[in-house]
Amino acid sequence: MATEHRRGDRVAAAIREVVATFLAEEAKDPRITSFVTVTGVEVTRDLRHAKVFVSVMGSDAERAKTFEGLASVASFLRARVGQSLRLRLAPEISFKPDESVAHAAHIENLLSKIKEGTLPPDGDSDA
Repeated sequence: MATEHRRGDRVAAAIREVVATFLAEEAKDPRITSFVTVTGVEVTRDLRHAKVFVSVMGSDAERAKTFEGLASVASFLRARVGQSLRLRLAPEISFKPDESVAHAAHIENLLSKIKEGTLPPDGDSDA
């Protein structure tokens, strides 16, 4: 049982590397216009599905277009992952937004406002 879990972690890490390399060097879809960072990958126990978490910088419209572009390259990436990792059955890839970078920036902004004393008394001015 423990070896299956470790295999899933290894496959997830390898998928992350393949997808990140593809997005950085080979992605040609014009909808993928903003800065995209692969932050993590979760695979199911049977390795049939992979959720690729990405952080996308840009406006809401750019983010929406980027996710449309990512959805369109998912089947190509599935074949690429299967070929690169020599898997008998490559996992279906779906892209999910990772908001942790945006949340961290928001927290950093609030902390700096608290330090400067410019945060309103009601707390979060951006919420």
